[in-house]
Amino acid sequence: MTSLSPLGPNTPRIALIGECMIELQQRADGSLQQSFGGDTLNTAVYLSRALGDKAQVDYVTALGDDSFSDAMCQSWAEEGIGLEWVQRLPGRLPGLYCIQTDANGERRFLYWRNEAAVRDCFTTPAAEPVLAALADYDVLYFSGITLAVLGAQGREKLIQTLIEARQRDARIVFDNNYRPRLWASQEEARAAYRSVLPHIDLALLTVDDEQALFHFADSAAVFDAYAQIGTPEVVLKRGAEACLIRCDGETFEVPAQKVARVVDTTAAGDSFSAAYLARRLLGGSPVEAAQAGHLLASRVIQVPGALIPK
Repeated sequence: MTSLSPLGPNTPRIALIGECMIELQQRADGSLQQSFGGDTLNTAVYLSRALGDKAQVDYVTALGDDSFSDAMCQSWAEEGIGLEWVQRLPGRLPGLYCIQTDANGERRFLYWRNEAAVRDCFTTPAAEPVLAALADYDVLYFSGITLAVLGAQGREKLIQTLIEARQRDARIVFDNNYRPRLWASQEEARAAYRSVLPHIDLALLTVDDEQALFHFADSAAVFDAYAQIGTPEVVLKRGAEACLIRCDGETFEVPAQKVARVVDTTAAGDSFSAAYLARRLLGGSPVEAAQAGHLLASRVIQVPGALIPK
């Protein structure tokens, strides 16, 4: 496979797979503002905004039959996101998390997600038509959090779908988003990541997460590891520092956008990934894509919460 190629003349179909949760944003006075968020959902929203009618962006997850799940679906539909493959499991609920930020805008998350409906996203009989449909998409996007919440059985189903989709010329995109608390052990996480990485066309990696999971010494070691795997396009996100890209053997460094004041870093990486992917699919170079990613992320971190107003 080669690096990510532009979208064709027909309206392409992009599916993002993962979990959206009820988000509580703790304010300075201790009160809570409720919204919704999750890494792949954040990316889906920003991707839908960036591509507009140039692509069909669908979200793949499992929710409950409660009012919060209803509100999630309504908000996604308002963003132009397709809901065809959102399963609604009777008696179940979505997960919940709370964001607490310090004076520097750094975040701390508290999670309630052990019984979340998404854990059965690919394990029920209703999941079979979803998995079959995904193999016909043009782009499939998922994250390390997706791998964690799906569980072993769900991951196995996902990997088989990735293989089938790639055989039909789909592009597979992966954001590493490693969250240790979601895994029983680091060894389990490593095994799960290693099982999917050979099937990836574009890897959007946070350097800190790569070092935490695989203990890479530096960015060069990350690039070397993914070169051995055969990943055609690798992007290393490094927060406020320049991102590094290796695409078809070439390496690029693209400076980040500077901001006067960071309010909340939630979804900085998710928004970068969305803008990067959108620009690449529209024919932009890796450098142009990274510039778009940095620009959107710089706007996102100046607003509380994961999703900024349109």
